[in-house]
Parts: sequence; structure tokens; C-alpha cells
Amino acid sequence: MIKLVENEMLKIVRKKKIIVVAMIIVVLVSLFTYAQYRETERTQKKFGDVDWRVTLQQEIIDTQNRLTSSGISDEWKKELNLRVQQQQYYLDHNINPSDPGAPTIVRAFAEHAISLLLPLLVMIIGSDIISSELSAGTVKILLTRPIKRWRILLSKYLALLLSVSLIVVLFALLSYFISGMVFGYQGWNAPIITGFSTNAGELNAGAADIIPQWKYIVMEYSLVWFVMVVVGTLSFMVSVLIKNTSAGMGVMLAALISGVILSSVVSSWESAKYLFMINLDLTSYLAGNPPPIEGMTLGFSLVVLSIWGLAALLVSFGVFVRKDMY
Repeated sequence: MIKLVENEMLKIVRKKKIIVVAMIIVVLVSLFTYAQYRETERTQKKFGDVDWRVTLQQEIIDTQNRLTSSGISDEWKKELNLRVQQQQYYLDHNINPSDPGAPTIVRAFAEHAISLLLPLLVMIIGSDIISSELSAGTVKILLTRPIKRWRILLSKYLALLLSVSLIVVLFALLSYFISGMVFGYQGWNAPIITGFSTNAGELNAGAADIIPQWKYIVMEYSLVWFVMVVVGTLSFMVSVLIKNTSAGMGVMLAALISGVILSSVVSSWESAKYLFMINLDLTSYLAGNPPPIEGMTLGFSLVVLSIWGLAALLVSFGVFVRKDMY
């Protein structure tokens, strides 16, 4: 099995897809860091070199003024109201939610990337791991060896898991080192509040807990890794079912983009909470953001994603073992 996995990893490396993914991460992290730098400059020009409490208080006032506008929807008002309550909680407990430093950028970038960017990067690896060999006919060479089909497929899946883990690690390290050149590398022990929940549109801070930022980042990236494994497994299944790589990538791309769109408009469609793409944003539970559909929790989303991942794995092995490759 080790030799099979090594062979599959060599195929992935030779295609240079990991290098392409790393280059995409470098470009996007650089753009995100520059955007954060410009935002910091804008804030300093607006408020001057003042204490973060003054800036946060002004942000609360600005958000409250937006709440009085009649041109925004009730759902958006509810979200803004929760944001005000969270900001006020940080202010009352004398904790800066945007403490400058690379760890803060690493945390924020993961929150923005978990639903679409990182899944797309994983999809680049997972969507053709089988289909490319099916279309090229090279899988027949593998099947001529005295190795059972399920072992061949398992080696490919293990190679995919290693690639997914490498992408998540690369994402974290590149985010840290690139953003640190601008904002510095301090801030690992900055306090972060987690455990917020919502109840009927109101913030529930009863279970809120203050933890160091390094622990929050470990929790956050554990959830990121889990989501990427599920997305990679689904891409793996599509690669088994659809021989054409482009078509398979199109299917996954459509599913991921539809998830981003549905998450913002699906609040009244309760059964949509069982779709995998609605449950991808696990880090929002840590941050205390309202779920796409009332009643969704971190545990619920973990169970839904686990079921989708296991089902995709069973379908992949069931089809591959019985499929006519010749």
C-alpha cells in the first residue's frame, strides 16, 4: 500500500498541481494582505492614531446608523444587530477583536476561504485523480497488476488526503509568512472570544469563553481540514463517476458556487440545511455568526458533512470495483 500511495503522490507532483495551488495561494494571500493594509490605512486616516476602543465604538455607531435605514432587508438587519452586540461584548471585556499581526490575518483569511476558495483548490486535485486515468486509459495498466481494485482506489484516496492536508498546511504557512512581512508576526497570545450563539436573532453570550488566539487558530484550521476532506471526497466520487475531467470539475464548481449563493438567501428553505454546501462554513460557528438557517449548530453541520463524505466514499468504491474499465 505504501508503494501504491507513493506512486499516486508522484503522479500528482508530476502534474505540478500542488505548485499551481501554492502559486494561487501566494497571489491571493498577497492581495488579501494588501487589502487589509489599505483598510488599516483608511481607518487611520479616518480616525487618526487613536486607541482601538475609539475605533470600535465608532464602528458600532456606524452600524447602528445603518440599522435605521429602510433600504436593507430584515435578514441583513438581524445580522447587523448581532454584529453590534458582538462588538459591544468585545468592548465591554476590553478585548481587541482585530489585534494587528499575522495570526489575526491567518485567522481572518481562513474564515473567508473555507466556503469557496479552499474547496476550489482541493477540487483541482480531486476532480481528475481518477477521471484523467479513465479518459487516458492508463488505469488499465494498473488493473493488469495482481492488485485488487479496492486497494488501487484506496491508495488514490490516501494520496488525495495527503494532498488535502498539504494544501491546508501551505495555506496557513504562506498566510502567516506573507502577512507577517506587513503586519509583524506577533499576536499568538491575543485573547479571542468564542462560544457565541444566537437565539431568535439575539446574541447569547452565556457560553462565551476567552481563549488565546493560537488555540482558536488550531480549532479553526481543524475545522478547515475537515471541510476540505469532505470536499475532496466528493470530488473523488465525481472523478469516479464522470470520465471527463472538465465535466467533473464543472459539477463541483456549480455545487460550490450554488452553496455560496444559497447560504445568503435560503433562510426560509429549512430542508436545504441537509445540503453539504450549506454546511461548509464551520468557522462561522466559532466566530458566533448566525447560521444560514435558524437552528443549525456546529454539531449538526459536522454530522451532515460526515454523512455526505461517507456516502461519497461508499459510492466511489462501489462503482470503481464493479465498473467495466475495458
